[in-house]
Amino acid sequence: MSIIGWTFFWVAITFSVYIGIAIWSRVKDTAGFYVAGQGIPSVANGAAVAADWMSAASFISMAGLISFMGYDGAVYLMGWTGGYVLLAVLLAPFLRKFGKFTVPDFVGERYYSNTARVVAAIAALFVSFTYVAGQMRGVGVVFSRFLQVDIVWGVVIGMAIVSLYAVLGGMKGITWTQVAQYTVLIIAYLIPAFAIAYTLTGIPLPQLALGKVLPRLDQLQYELLGNFYSQPFKGSWDMLNVFCVTFALMTGTAGLPHVIVRFYTVRRVVDARWSAFWALFFIGLLYLTAPAVAMFARYYILNAFSELGPTGMLDLSWVQNWAQTGLIRTGEWSEGMTAAALLSTIDRDIIVLATPEIANLSAWVVGLVAAGGLAAALSTASGLLLVIGSAMAHDIYGQIINPSAPDHVKLTVARVMIFLGVIIAGLLGIFPPGFVAEVVAFAFGLACSSFFPVIVLGVFWKRCTKEGAIAGMLTGLLFTFTLIVLMRADRVLGLEEPILSSFLGINAQGVGTIGMILNFIVTILVSLRTPPPPKEVQTLVEQIRYPRVLRAEELESA
Repeated sequence: MSIIGWTFFWVAITFSVYIGIAIWSRVKDTAGFYVAGQGIPSVANGAAVAADWMSAASFISMAGLISFMGYDGAVYLMGWTGGYVLLAVLLAPFLRKFGKFTVPDFVGERYYSNTARVVAAIAALFVSFTYVAGQMRGVGVVFSRFLQVDIVWGVVIGMAIVSLYAVLGGMKGITWTQVAQYTVLIIAYLIPAFAIAYTLTGIPLPQLALGKVLPRLDQLQYELLGNFYSQPFKGSWDMLNVFCVTFALMTGTAGLPHVIVRFYTVRRVVDARWSAFWALFFIGLLYLTAPAVAMFARYYILNAFSELGPTGMLDLSWVQNWAQTGLIRTGEWSEGMTAAALLSTIDRDIIVLATPEIANLSAWVVGLVAAGGLAAALSTASGLLLVIGSAMAHDIYGQIINPSAPDHVKLTVARVMIFLGVIIAGLLGIFPPGFVAEVVAFAFGLACSSFFPVIVLGVFWKRCTKEGAIAGMLTGLLFTFTLIVLMRADRVLGLEEPILSSFLGINAQGVGTIGMILNFIVTILVSLRTPPPPKEVQTLVEQIRYPRVLRAEELESA
């Protein structure tokens, strides 16, 4: 069977499972829709968190960027992994103990203000729509190659699938679908990695095999490009940018609403901690393999160029296949072109999907990787769309516009909002402001600059006030969003070149770090100059952090 045939086979089987789960887990109340009735086992929730976490950026784009950027591309690996540890240790158990459905719910209650709730809901929409744009771009990349359709129709097909199980099953359906999707994506990622590692080195473990491949890759890159693949801080990625992007990704992780809400789906705080453990284990399986996949792909491409040159590469089937999608611009190839010029014609987002073809693996493996890429993109997209629906239906409509609305009305509003969110997300996927991982990095920057400070201060500082939180969120969000638009005006606004090349030498993916610092400063200063929170709010903060707050008479007798 051909690659296309195997792709249809795997996609048909996996999508049938996803839709079947959505129908089986259809919910009729808001508790089931928003937090799956808080009845998800910790192991299953850990797998769902991992699937939510490992989006198209992790599966499709991260290894591609590491492959092209070398050492500097590790910022994505370090930022996202370190950020998850930060989330699991610093925030998740406390937020679970608070017991609300959404991050805006936490902000509204902790900061005793509907205005704060609305600002948080708007920030959640900014983050979620930016993030989901990357997922829809990933879906389009997969379908455009393996189902032989235009990238626009690829996005439309993905929109139809994800809207079906997100609208039907809510968080319950999404959770169990994501368990299945994690299984598919991790198998699809590891099988070709093991096969390529064994083919290149005779060692089946990619993590060990890359030790043999790296010296050969360094030599090839030096011969063709004049620098070493493992050399740090090349080009515009100096030490400052590596630090700022890593820090933005880490703290943005701890402020991602679609990941935080996952810890509300378990019964107890201890289950939230175990969910974090299992999620880190499941995430590590892919993240510890991604650098090896990146190096293998880079080695194959440079080695082919070294042996055949650009004219010879035009005869390779994988190049011809991907050229049909427009994701390799072979029309720009010419006699005597340099390796750097050739690499600039290859879209970073195709690397993981194309590597099995480059390595001449079996057609069933190539098709399985396509199914894995779709699982990664759609699993995260569904979680993000639920955040969009809940922000509009629960935090704005249900809490402010019509608090007395019955459950079934709120549920209908949430489903309508998700459907509208799918349409907007699809448009953003068709016209994205960058590569998948770049777009996702922008979402992390927005989350870092808006949510992280007010969540951390809300949990650990009783004196933090509603005025401080509102001012801080608006400052961080507006600053970061404006800077990203100005620095990516060529993609976002369709201009010929960016309005601003950098801010204090920091690129668009790292500017969220500055926004976060401004958020902290503004929140603290405004809080200190406004009346302290009510006594019951301060007691609530203590109850979040400690097992039990002693009564006044117990304190006196202690």
